[in-house]
Amino acid sequence: MTELLAGPIADRHVALGASFAAFGGWNMPVSYSGTVAEHAAVREAVGIFDVSHLGKALVAGPGAAALVNRTLTNDLGKIVPGKAQYTMCCTAEGGVIDDLITYLVGDDEVFLIPNAANTATVLDALRAVAPDDVEITDLHREHAVFAVQGPRSTEVLQALGLPTEMEYMAFADAPLDVDGATREVRVCRTGYTGEHGYEILPRWADAGPVWDALIAEVTARDGMPAGLGARDTLRTEMGYALHGHELNVDVTPVQARSSWAVGWDKPEFFGRDALIAEREAGPVRRLYGLKATGRGVPRAGCTVHAEAGGEQIGVCTSGTFSPTLKQGIALAFIDVASGIKKGASVVVDVRGRALECEVVLPPFVDAHV
Repeated sequence: MTELLAGPIADRHVALGASFAAFGGWNMPVSYSGTVAEHAAVREAVGIFDVSHLGKALVAGPGAAALVNRTLTNDLGKIVPGKAQYTMCCTAEGGVIDDLITYLVGDDEVFLIPNAANTATVLDALRAVAPDDVEITDLHREHAVFAVQGPRSTEVLQALGLPTEMEYMAFADAPLDVDGATREVRVCRTGYTGEHGYEILPRWADAGPVWDALIAEVTARDGMPAGLGARDTLRTEMGYALHGHELNVDVTPVQARSSWAVGWDKPEFFGRDALIAEREAGPVRRLYGLKATGRGVPRAGCTVHAEAGGEQIGVCTSGTFSPTLKQGIALAFIDVASGIKKGASVVVDVRGRALECEVVLPPFVDAHV
């Protein structure tokens, strides 16, 4: 059995009484005080997540931004240095190898944050077409990532003198004076919860003192550390895709309603021809949200039917109990040929029991980014 990787502040999570589980090859904190309490803290006050398992990589050299722009789906030409962008790396057939965030530092420097398990695959795809003077470096253990999310997140950063007056998806590098030393961090107005928030990237070696400073300010504002459980319920309420569930090499951005992250007018990117053909022909399935109207919680892998006992028309990719709505919710791919659309009623087979659900378009709750 492959040994799970540990993040830079594993000792802090143990001291906080976290429960752990494997995720993307890493030993991840799932919960500290309970998923529902952590979820509520993020929606109502502030929570802090350690997501240092996320990949980090640097594309540097003449034409680094041009390389990223001609390979990944979104159009880097639509943003300026100091802004970040959600994008995808696709196969030639249009399937999603990974979804990731690009930080545009300048024409000669792009910082990438892919998903943990997909980092090597993404970097290999870029290296295969990179010119000799563009270097692609895996920095997975060079930086930690902490997400401070919630309506009081700005207060947390301001208390530490970090920049907060920035647009959504903007970033800035700044000094942070903690534990008797000045430590450089990168602050970005991003997150995975649907709440106003920031992601802070210190050096891996500085992660402990930076975490300590952040969590002290979080707890002083009725917040708490939050684990993988709350991260999943929060992102599902927003309808945010999770690679391996709503996105994978057999799912395209068109099917997953992620076409907004594709630069359709660009002359080149991985999977362009296949995606244009699919957009013109129409996908065979589309991603929808499901709200349980009966008692029960749909889960990933549950089949979707137009009526109880009827033919399968789809499958749930994610499912959970929504702490905000107090009902079961799910994301599901539904066959276009079924004719099912927003507002329709369907039945989800939950371990042999028929659970009636309403078909909706996410998000399930309002975003406050």
